[in-house]
Amino acid sequence: MRRVFVIILDGLGVGELPDAGKYGDEGSNTLGNLAQAVNGVKLPQLESLGLGCIYAAKGLVCPRSPHGSYGKMAEISPGKDSTTGHWELGGLILEHPFPTFPDGFPREVIDRFKQKTGLGIIGNYPASGTEIIQVHGAEHMRTGNPIIYTSADSVFQIAAHEDIIPLEKLYQLCQTARVILQGEFAVARVIARPFIGNVKDGFQRTKNRKDFSLPPQGRTILNLLQDAGILTVAIGKITDLYASSGIDISLSTKDNLEGMIAIEQARELHASGLIMANLVDFDMLWGHRNDPDGFYRGLQDFDQWLSGFLTRMQEDDILFITADHGNDPTTPSTDHSREYVPILISGHPIKKGINLGIRKSFADLHATIAEYLGVEPNARGESFWRTIAQS
Repeated sequence: MRRVFVIILDGLGVGELPDAGKYGDEGSNTLGNLAQAVNGVKLPQLESLGLGCIYAAKGLVCPRSPHGSYGKMAEISPGKDSTTGHWELGGLILEHPFPTFPDGFPREVIDRFKQKTGLGIIGNYPASGTEIIQVHGAEHMRTGNPIIYTSADSVFQIAAHEDIIPLEKLYQLCQTARVILQGEFAVARVIARPFIGNVKDGFQRTKNRKDFSLPPQGRTILNLLQDAGILTVAIGKITDLYASSGIDISLSTKDNLEGMIAIEQARELHASGLIMANLVDFDMLWGHRNDPDGFYRGLQDFDQWLSGFLTRMQEDDILFITADHGNDPTTPSTDHSREYVPILISGHPIKKGINLGIRKSFADLHATIAEYLGVEPNARGESFWRTIAQS
């Protein structure tokens, strides 16, 4: 009856990795810089688990006797996108980065997309998603052609007004693009970016985003558990990022609030297995939009919810709180940042106050979960279960 919760605070980095300069991310520190920007943070539950012991952000302290164990993890895989981060958390380390397209997508990709869909395209260059719909929204409304753009990450994004290209049609366009984008052009994700609004008042993205990821190129913790007959529950964009591979139950959410409600629902319904959730607003709403105040409010909301959740954990439950990359809302960039991620662990079966230091790979999480739930891990990652286990 063992149960594991993994909550991924999307984009909550805790300081630049040694190779951050290769990614243009020198000085990035999502937690530290946003704490400075808001003149200090108060997050009592996360602090009690040891967040201030990982990084002494303004307003956080390292308690004398943390209620959890703590550390930070480095990313081995090349890249800083959500797919790469989630796959490594699941035990799959990439040898080569996903392709990016700083000059837009090549003609053969765009021509095939036009041929398969019967539509023209607008854009085809790296851009902020909130800005490009203001620039090209009127043309899109007039022509009915989708807006295509990318970013510093390996993504092919399709933006469309929900009244011009209905959601199901937009998702079909994304599925078509997913088939086209294989081989050397195999981006990590094709993303549907629906929006509403008008030329006079401006355009706004909706919460009907949907990601179409490559299937994992190997076996993750989800596959290992599913094959062993252990329940796997995915909440938020977990299902999309793992392309449904190894997932028994999927709970769709559109924001952090829905994500936290879904975690509670899964806690009540499923007494064992792995419940894995992504809280997307930290990345989607606040990191990419350079909004440290919003990011902090989101952390406060999560911290308040966490206080109640911790009291409802069962005797054999373990909670891991981590992230998949950084997304510093204080730097000029609106893209992800190459950072360490926190690892906070709580539950009756674990020791309190254990400093795990710097883990060599995100994949250590998968190995630890595998050991606790009694399955053989894959070849990547080093379990820290025996370091934190009560006995």
